[in-house]
Amino acid sequence: MFQKMKSHSILFVLGLLLLSSCSDFNKVVKSTDYEYKYKKGIEYYEAGEFVRSGTLFQELINIYRGTSRSDEIYYHYAMSMLGQKDYLMAAQYFRSLIREYPTSKHVEESQFMVGYCSYLMSPKVRLDQETTLNAIDALQLYINLYPFSEKVDEAHRLIDELRDKLVEKSFLSARLYYDFENYKAAVVALENSLKEYPDTRFREELMYMLLKSKYLLAVNSVEEKKEERLSNALDEYFAFVDEFPESKYRREAERFYEVTAKLLNYNTENVNSD
Repeated sequence: MFQKMKSHSILFVLGLLLLSSCSDFNKVVKSTDYEYKYKKGIEYYEAGEFVRSGTLFQELINIYRGTSRSDEIYYHYAMSMLGQKDYLMAAQYFRSLIREYPTSKHVEESQFMVGYCSYLMSPKVRLDQETTLNAIDALQLYINLYPFSEKVDEAHRLIDELRDKLVEKSFLSARLYYDFENYKAAVVALENSLKEYPDTRFREELMYMLLKSKYLLAVNSVEEKKEERLSNALDEYFAFVDEFPESKYRREAERFYEVTAKLLNYNTENVNSD
């Protein structure tokens, strides 16, 4: 019974504190003392109350526009949006700060934050990766502009992570044609993926799928295209086993080679006899 009464008392006190806090904030919002609003905005921001700080700084942007405090308000509003996980709005205001206040002490950090916001908006691997490309460009620009900044290592780490996502996206896109047994399209997609990302961690699997795609495309070709495609498959076999002699796909690759070699010999014999 005592514990139950104690719990109700705690909830009652918390409720009063919440109401008091809301009342205090409403007074700040209604105030026409903008210096007071600015001070409270900083307090809310430092306390991690980003919705409240964002509300105040959003109003103050127009009030202080063109003054020596403008860049501070832009910066804290952008950071408040970041705290609310509104990365699109945050990035927009970081860009505005860079453009409108190029001499601000916050420009360097804002340049990094533009890339960081795009990094946070980067979608899952299977989705369109335009935002990922934008994040890489923004972070690379930051590195180029501030090569000795303490955040350069972090920017490189984020770029590596984003590029790895692009590598995986390329791999999955190429494998899609392979999985659907559209081997002609698979050959093009797989070759493009290997050309674009030659150091991909999926290189062995991509090269195996390319070999198998060329093999199956060749053996199922019409006669006038078969010999050329068989030769391409044979070249792909030699490239694969040369690079991955201990591959787990080696046995199946040897089978492709044996069939391809026999078919090529058969075609050669027929050509000679004619």
